[in-house]
Amino acid sequence: MEELPLSASLNLLREQQPRFTGLEAGHRACQGCGQALAARLVLEAAGPDVIVANATGCLEIFSSAWPESAWRTPWIHSLFENTAAVASGIEAAMRAQGKSTRVLAFAGDGGTFDIGFQALSGMLERNHSVLYVCFDNEAYMNTGVQRSGSTPHGAWTTTSPVGSKTRGKRHYKKDLLSIISAHRMPYAATASIAYPSDLRSKVRKALGEEGSTFILVHSPCPLGWGHESRLSVEIDRLAVETGLFPILEMDRGNVINVMPIRKKRPVIDYIRTQDRFRHLLEESEIAQEERDHLQALCDFNIERYGLMVGPEDDPSRLDTQSADTVTRGGERWA
Repeated sequence: MEELPLSASLNLLREQQPRFTGLEAGHRACQGCGQALAARLVLEAAGPDVIVANATGCLEIFSSAWPESAWRTPWIHSLFENTAAVASGIEAAMRAQGKSTRVLAFAGDGGTFDIGFQALSGMLERNHSVLYVCFDNEAYMNTGVQRSGSTPHGAWTTTSPVGSKTRGKRHYKKDLLSIISAHRMPYAATASIAYPSDLRSKVRKALGEEGSTFILVHSPCPLGWGHESRLSVEIDRLAVETGLFPILEMDRGNVINVMPIRKKRPVIDYIRTQDRFRHLLEESEIAQEERDHLQALCDFNIERYGLMVGPEDDPSRLDTQSADTVTRGGERWA
């Protein structure tokens, strides 16, 4: 069989992708918005027979400016704090009617790590058959880049400023996946927009489970993070390769799978790409101390989850270099 040229192979690959698009083009997201790409990938994997409950936040704002909507699925705007409760009610109604329509709950880190956590915990405890997806852009971006429970240590936000007395956020990023998994739910995972097929497969896996499931998707925000819009995917890949954002799956509190790191990158490669960490690049004792602190967090994650690939590891196991990636224009390769 004659081998196709690369351009023809990529075109064939695109033609074979699912045709359903749950989030249509033409919305008002910023260029390079990781959340827009992540939501599109989740809906592509979930298919058309879903109902979405969406918390207040960037995704809700840029996709539903009256009188238009970018949604091609049934979609309900919930409040900041009650997305999981709304999704629970929808799921109970579908179940009472004997319908197989799946329910998705979408929220950002503010509506998940902080304001909406009470409703989320209740949904997990009752074990409603809902896939909850948190698009983690690590701050309250829609209201002006305020810190959230997900904001990384040392990052600048408007409420964790940099000055003579403060040097960015002074607290750790909340370990949400461990808290979620403590509910003994059947499936919880992290994912990145830099690895789209990994994200899509996790959505399909989550929807195949009975009961509550959860996916945390790292979603760069060029405006809030202070980077060029064309670099969103590259920066998100660096977050994974440094160990700052580990990619893993959990089953009832136990880690069952990780995406290992083939080529470990120092955390400074990640922070130098973003203005929110610009103060950490200064030649000063306190800046060096903060850089060392972030590197220690990366090293801790790598050791905790066994993220490094060794020579004895199975070469067929997908890692950060061999798992699929995405480039500008949506080109993908395996």
